[in-house]
Amino acid sequence: MRISFLLLTASLCTLVLLLAPASEGCGPGRGYGRRRPPTKLIPLAYKQFSPNVAEKTLGASGRPEGKITRNSERFKELTPNYNTDIIFKDEEDTGADRLMTQRCKDKLNSLAISVMNMWPGVKLRVTEGWDEDGHHSEDSLHYEGRAVDITTSDRDRNKYAMLARLAVEAGFDWVYYESKAHIHCSVKSEHSVAAKTGGCFSGDAQVILEGGATKQMRDLHPGDRVLASSTSDGHGPLLFSPVLSFLDHQPNVSKIFYILGTETGLNITLTAAHLIYVTDCTGGLSEPKWEETAEEPLLGSIQGGRPSREAGLRTVFASDVRPGQCVRTSQGQVGSQATLAVVTFVEEQRSTGLYAPLTQHGSIVVNGVLASCYAVVDNHHLAHWVLAPLRFFYSLMGPSEPQTDGLHWYPWLLQRLGQMLLDAGQFHPWGIEQRT
Repeated sequence: MRISFLLLTASLCTLVLLLAPASEGCGPGRGYGRRRPPTKLIPLAYKQFSPNVAEKTLGASGRPEGKITRNSERFKELTPNYNTDIIFKDEEDTGADRLMTQRCKDKLNSLAISVMNMWPGVKLRVTEGWDEDGHHSEDSLHYEGRAVDITTSDRDRNKYAMLARLAVEAGFDWVYYESKAHIHCSVKSEHSVAAKTGGCFSGDAQVILEGGATKQMRDLHPGDRVLASSTSDGHGPLLFSPVLSFLDHQPNVSKIFYILGTETGLNITLTAAHLIYVTDCTGGLSEPKWEETAEEPLLGSIQGGRPSREAGLRTVFASDVRPGQCVRTSQGQVGSQATLAVVTFVEEQRSTGLYAPLTQHGSIVVNGVLASCYAVVDNHHLAHWVLAPLRFFYSLMGPSEPQTDGLHWYPWLLQRLGQMLLDAGQFHPWGIEQRT
């Protein structure tokens, strides 16, 4: 128990020291998830929005994913709402206002019940839902069926402030008393809800063990030694690094994964918020200026160990990788440098099993492609630093015993603290697990 307390204290001190400068422009924190209803409902003021952050940020409805048209593949994501307790204006006479994502539909139906309970005989009225006519700003969530404009059926504007509060309580991710004529509400994307756990690999992903054998991720255990980079920046020679623990371990959970395919036939499968090493493939990969050595894997360096600007090797979220960029690949030769391979396609698929092994060196070769062990935050070196106490603990005490399924308490705590100290833009918008 004392060791756990010391570990927690060390991690808190590390995080505060590293992130204190960032706290001047800190992000909004969680700002979403299930809200506890107040003892008294307080109407929103005119032009007030809840949560008190911009609509398309992490703490609200998240970034737009692009317009949905009737001819697009994503049109199937929209579902019609035929709830008889809701009046749809449908001025286009096309049924477009009834189309929305399932999450938006669920929140709207919940709000309809609240409206009838608050004002007997009055129904919820939708004046604008999915828009296909281009009447909104370029990145409006109306184009994705993620936003609705609402009033009450009696159009009593004295009710709109309370209607906005009811929308907040119904679970909309962002509510804005936008106009004297209506309330604007929006929700997170279906993808963000489906991928809301941090960063992981799928259960059938393979790693290379010491001795040359391969093992599927679902069969990996703390204490196994797997192929990784000897330095946290990804430039170092390859070696076998011990698996210390799992940052996330959920064998029975099904999630959306990104498949990054390469010209060499090596494909890696990982969640959107996971970090992976990439370059822009221009001019090859120059030799970095080493500031970190393989003998210092526990602490690493936030600045040290980064490649020179000419090298261009960096970590990005899997969802940000594009065809034409390069990833680092290896067939398993210890002591060799990983080679570059061009990404030829990026696809999505649903797979079962979430596994996020933590190695001593902070990286791991999965399906022949070098990836970070970290996720959610856009800075691999920062993640490597703040997880140093955990790696140090397991290096002293030995690899962890098999943990209970779910997110490890240590990264979960760091995520919560990071959301208070870091700008929201440093987090992947799909990466934060919502605990309700």
